[in-house]
Amino acid sequence: MTTSEAPTIGLTHGGSQDTGLGHRGPESKSIVVPYGFWLFVLSDIILFSALFATYASLVHATDGGPVTNQLFDRNLVAVETIALLLSSFVCGLAMIAAKRANMLWTQIWLVLTGLLGLVFLVIELREFAGMISIGAGPQRSAFLSSFFTLVGCHGAHITAGLLWIGTMMAQIWAKGFREDIVRRLLCLSIFWHALDIVWIAIFTIVYLIGTLP
Repeated sequence: MTTSEAPTIGLTHGGSQDTGLGHRGPESKSIVVPYGFWLFVLSDIILFSALFATYASLVHATDGGPVTNQLFDRNLVAVETIALLLSSFVCGLAMIAAKRANMLWTQIWLVLTGLLGLVFLVIELREFAGMISIGAGPQRSAFLSSFFTLVGCHGAHITAGLLWIGTMMAQIWAKGFREDIVRRLLCLSIFWHALDIVWIAIFTIVYLIGTLP
């Protein structure tokens, strides 16, 4: 082996390190960052799965207090659900506009996403306030404790998402469609759609199946 050959040992494709994994080194941030964020989202899904299991095991532990049919207004929750579903659709439109580097429409769609998310949150807080005002707060029974924990945890995620939307709007306005900004916007989109999926499960299990006669 000559000295000139030594630097090529263990290297492929003109100097990229061979990891032995079938490619030539670490992937780009455009792949690694969304992948890592998906792992975070999956861990969040596990959290909600545990809360769903807790709710299912305690839904009948009312301790003589009010039950689902006496507490939940399906019509109000339907409006709440429509608002969140529309916000998820509009969030997708914001991503399309961002990929086209269209500042105006990206900001418009993000504003609409935030407003629809705010409508959802206001309705949820109104529901909580109404329940507490009639003595059906989280301390009333194990059922209500599990309900407020499950739905409240989702509401806390929505609140965090709204703050994130505002932050992304400011970053896009100040810095434009830089690669790292678009990656963050993609992570926001994944987060928001995941919350939509979790809410569909809550709506089905808690408000639809839970109020069947």
